[in-house]
Amino acid sequence: MLEVAGHAPWHPAAREAFAALVEQGWADPRRLSSEGRRARLLLEAARESLAAGLGARTEEVHLTGSHTQSLHAAVRAVVRGRRRTGTTVLASAVERAAVLAGARFAGELETVDVDAVGRVDAAAMAQRLVAPGIALAALQHANGEVGTLQPVDEVGEAARAAGVPLLVDAGASTGHVAPPGTWDLLAADPGDWGGPSGIGVLAVRPRVRWSPDWPEDEDVWHPGGVSVPAAFAAAAALDAALADRREAEVRRRRQVAVIRERVGAEVPDVDVVGDPDARLPHVLTFSCLYADGEALTTALDRAGFAVASGSACTSGADEPSHVLAAMGALTHGNVRLALHRSVTDDDVDRFCATLPGVVAEVRDMLGAHGL
Repeated sequence: MLEVAGHAPWHPAAREAFAALVEQGWADPRRLSSEGRRARLLLEAARESLAAGLGARTEEVHLTGSHTQSLHAAVRAVVRGRRRTGTTVLASAVERAAVLAGARFAGELETVDVDAVGRVDAAAMAQRLVAPGIALAALQHANGEVGTLQPVDEVGEAARAAGVPLLVDAGASTGHVAPPGTWDLLAADPGDWGGPSGIGVLAVRPRVRWSPDWPEDEDVWHPGGVSVPAAFAAAAALDAALADRREAEVRRRRQVAVIRERVGAEVPDVDVVGDPDARLPHVLTFSCLYADGEALTTALDRAGFAVASGSACTSGADEPSHVLAAMGALTHGNVRLALHRSVTDDDVDRFCATLPGVVAEVRDMLGAHGL
């Protein structure tokens, strides 16, 4: 598996925690029974652990049903809560589709352009933050498709000065690099760091004005609550990921550098995108001229390599990447990798040795040989 973004294999710590909590934390944490109280204590312990990993306070951390739901809820609730100020969401052009769709649903979306490596112009975003009608600013910590880190601190300072809350999507970065230090709302994805799917994490600072557009419930951000075993497994996986983060980061950064260099040197007519340095350690994307992304992923799968193509958040429809389009990069013939911690140097060498032949095969199949 060379592409596990958002759906990484469970960390062994997550499997152990989940199995233990199925026995101990199965009860409804709202109940007053001894089993319910135990489940409540375990759920609070999970929130406390997640908060420590994110650089938040326990009371700021809320659990939702998924990363997408966290982003949708954050956008909708803040726009509704600040509707007297305005209903415009100012976001980078390369935000996750959930953010862009949430903004269009809740109000109006205004995007800020990015440069050729996918980084937003912080000065341009700061200038537009002072315009009237801005309810929320949204900026990812890092792009999950091309790996480029964003100027979150700089934009966060400008948002604070303008009195606009900043939503930071850390779904692709949490557990892989140090967490961002500046945010008003922060969304993180356990599925990306080796936790279970079906649960999301949303941290909200107390100063944020928000108002839900869904019915009232004891669990204000996710009515009905979440699975206690899943929450505990997510926290255990994050603890484990952070414990060996530096070692894993060094290894995967080296592996990505090898792939970037060899793909650029050994595959003709290829565009390797994203910042080569200020980036996530495990993510990279390249696009091959005269080739089709679906054909490439299928051929690589036959060769034993699971990769992805298209946008990291809409690839199920195999749509052209809005991220690559915003960067002015080649959008077809795309291959996206997000290396899991278990990927070895031998896996990387085999992939790099196999790729040129696969690309040539696909180009021949499409009648593009020799162009």
